[in-house]
Amino acid sequence: MPRVDQNQRRRRGTGLIALDPDAAFPGLTLFAPLTGGGDVYLVDLHGTTAHRWRFPYRPGRHARLLAGGELAYNGVLPGEESLFPMWHKYRGGVMLRAAPDGTVLWEHRDPRQHHDAHHLDDGGVLYTGVEPLRGAEARTVLGGVPGSEAGGTTVWADTITEVAADGSPRWSWRAAEHLDRADYPLHPDYSREHWPLVNSVTPLADGNVLASLRSVSAVVVISRATGEILWRSRPGTLSQQHHPTELADGRLLVFDNGVYRPGHDVPYSRVVEIDRARGEVVWEYHDPARESFFAPFMGSAQRLANGNTLVTDSPAGRLFEVTPDGYLCWEYVIPHFGAYTENEVRTLFPAEPNAVFRAYRYAPEEIPWLQAAHP
Repeated sequence: MPRVDQNQRRRRGTGLIALDPDAAFPGLTLFAPLTGGGDVYLVDLHGTTAHRWRFPYRPGRHARLLAGGELAYNGVLPGEESLFPMWHKYRGGVMLRAAPDGTVLWEHRDPRQHHDAHHLDDGGVLYTGVEPLRGAEARTVLGGVPGSEAGGTTVWADTITEVAADGSPRWSWRAAEHLDRADYPLHPDYSREHWPLVNSVTPLADGNVLASLRSVSAVVVISRATGEILWRSRPGTLSQQHHPTELADGRLLVFDNGVYRPGHDVPYSRVVEIDRARGEVVWEYHDPARESFFAPFMGSAQRLANGNTLVTDSPAGRLFEVTPDGYLCWEYVIPHFGAYTENEVRTLFPAEPNAVFRAYRYAPEEIPWLQAAHP
């Protein structure tokens, strides 16, 4: 064994890094390490594990607590073929809900599901998937690196599907049908294997659907009635973003990764609020030393009940909370490191990461079963 740990993130220290208990939102934080094999953790503000679940599938990609106390978990379906080199990195395929003791109460499978699956209060689930475009259809997709199609011929285009509690489909949307190719070209440095790469999907208060299109740097609102794009973020506002969510006032909170940010030679990540009516950023957080907070892929942000924001610096396994004026009041680095099991993913990401896709904070009263178990 080497005397010096060669994993820089682990070497820098893990667990609780910072806490101002007077400023932080009291509660517990949920996360699922991407290489954890299927473990989901609920930790308190001091980083102590309050509860743990274990599933037979590694995360594909995250877990979330539902209002009724069940855990929604998206896992990687074993034994599936790789559609393209990055597919095993972000695919899923198993969408389930489980009791606090880990008993699986409901499960839906779709081998082409990837990135996000938003479990609904009525027992259904809204999720992203892919379908193949080949030949003339593939050539209609603009941008990207020429000749980089999957298998040399295929562009995998995104779909969004909603199924009911019994697994029956009740709504669907196809990027190939509803996105204008000229308005949504791939970034010129991106592979043409996947377009436009929908990494987040969630219902809005008005019933329409909010989606993040990473590889074309756009957040859009999709009409549930017609499938048309009702609104999109202004080009140049966001760069390879993740996890847009609707706030109580209708604004959108977005994790803006900052890859290929127009007009900036040094990349940095930030969290922004966008006023949809004006299309403008009306609040943002970035580290005082901008370059010290940069997540080139993945990431999330959650607005908490006290106005603070929980931020997931996904590749670094770093979770932190900031107040509205940008004061960092809590920071925790996930201590669970591991290697990806698929050879293709391990070749692309050979280090042992502690990465997570998203984390969520819950007030104690939102987890009554935990209080009952630990009075």
